[in-house]
Amino acid sequence: MFSLSQLRNCIEEALLPLTCEFTLCRDASLTLKVFDAETGRVDLVVTGISVNKLKTPQDVETMVEELRYELQSNTVGRVNLDDLPLAPV
Repeated sequence: MFSLSQLRNCIEEALLPLTCEFTLCRDASLTLKVFDAETGRVDLVVTGISVNKLKTPQDVETMVEELRYELQSNTVGRVNLDDLPLAPV
């Protein structure tokens, strides 16, 4: 089983360059906030992560893949104002 610090390190490294913030809840579950440290933009918040179910490296890898999928899904169709053509003045 992973310690909380080992679990945090695995997730943080896997989601670089984004920043992760973890909150341990009263029921021993984790809340994870993934955000861009430069802009403060929050890309993903996941609540109710059961630490007890993350016992093997494969368990953690599976969860990281799900997080990456969610992050990728969140960026599909995102409009970046820098990509828009300038309107004539």
